[in-house]
Amino acid sequence: MTMITNKTFEEIRVGDSARLTRTLTKQDIDLFGFLTGDMNPTHFSDSYAQLLLDRHELIGHSLWGGALISSLLGNDLPGPGTVYKSQQFEFHHPVELGDELTVTVTVTAKAASDGTVELDCRVVNQRDEIIITGAASVKAPTRKISDTDSPITTTLLRRKIVFKQLIDHVKEWPRIPTAVCHPCSKTALEGALDAATTDLIEPILLGPEAKIRELADRHHLDIGPYRLVDTRHSHDSAQQAVALCRSGEAEALMKGSLHTDELLGAVVSSKTGLRTERRISHVFVMDVPTYPRPLFITDAAINIYPDLDDKIDILNNAIQLAHALDIDQPKVAILSAVETVNPKIPATLEAAALCKMADRGQIQGGLIDGPLAFDNAISKEAALIKGIQSPVAGEADILLVPDLEAGNILAKQLSFLGRADSAGIVLGARVPIILTSRADSAEARLASCAVAVAFAYRQRGAL
Repeated sequence: MTMITNKTFEEIRVGDSARLTRTLTKQDIDLFGFLTGDMNPTHFSDSYAQLLLDRHELIGHSLWGGALISSLLGNDLPGPGTVYKSQQFEFHHPVELGDELTVTVTVTAKAASDGTVELDCRVVNQRDEIIITGAASVKAPTRKISDTDSPITTTLLRRKIVFKQLIDHVKEWPRIPTAVCHPCSKTALEGALDAATTDLIEPILLGPEAKIRELADRHHLDIGPYRLVDTRHSHDSAQQAVALCRSGEAEALMKGSLHTDELLGAVVSSKTGLRTERRISHVFVMDVPTYPRPLFITDAAINIYPDLDDKIDILNNAIQLAHALDIDQPKVAILSAVETVNPKIPATLEAAALCKMADRGQIQGGLIDGPLAFDNAISKEAALIKGIQSPVAGEADILLVPDLEAGNILAKQLSFLGRADSAGIVLGARVPIILTSRADSAEARLASCAVAVAFAYRQRGAL
């Protein structure tokens, strides 16, 4: 069950802030129509986005942007129990389909006489254009709220809470020194700095110094507190970032704005890289609103057609990550199209072999079963209908996919159709590697860093 917590008036300090990032999608528009009762079929056509803007930009500005501010106040700072008193906003630019808005609220004053908290509110888009500025006045809760969600609330908010709990869990530990490789875009640099200010990592920025400083100045990002290593280009950034990890100066590696292949090329170098005896693999940690636990999908990004030996390493990497996230005996479903062993489907033969290896103690640390079709892995009802008796069926923590194509399609379906959030990490090297995408939300980037921090501490033996 998910728990929601707030920040009481006594806990709040001037300067406290909270942030969320959200992209305006067609689904947001559809939900707006449903919630307001505006169900005119023409409003659900492809031209509806322009219709919103034609209405004097009211929807794009006041309702959607203002709603994001209200959401941040009601869910994060102060959180549940907050009572809105007043707001005063100025609207500067329209919001269009596909715009990514970053909303920030910052406490500017407190009044002990009536429990009022004043907050500065600011919304910008992905081009750093100011969308909304203003202030909100709220009455902060006086008692701690820690209630179990209702089923509807759990479905809508669980993603946010799960990643928030993960971030809150690890940010209490000392920050992990992290080589941030070539953060030469706003998203890459801001992601690293957000992770630093959230007390997750101590970034070491590696890239052309003049370019990074110009980028930071242009977007008002403070890089002063952090070490900056000047490099000539992205290839040099990758080599020097890997060298810092080899020397032990950095305990994690974070991808910036260079191509993934370029970074991993330096990682897998036989002489100067970060290879170990184990094959490297990628794990998506996915938070699916309709599933009661985080779901690990592997490998959906690196190993294209893994053979049995590869899958042993991929499986061990995922189990080790689950342990780092306090899942002592993860349940592993080895996926295929069917749940029976079929000599014509190699994935089912490999599933049977992996299960027998686990029975004989060759793979340890998890409860493994397969082959299982996807429905049997995540639905007890589907497994019961098919007569499958398995301690994993319907309760899988880890999904081991047959190949990269299957895993990538599955992960993206969960993200875009299932509204799942995901954190990505590469394991099997000397240090965890944080792989982020330009499409990731700010919270997903922080979650990826939090996963890497937990794994790095596990490698230290500190957990």
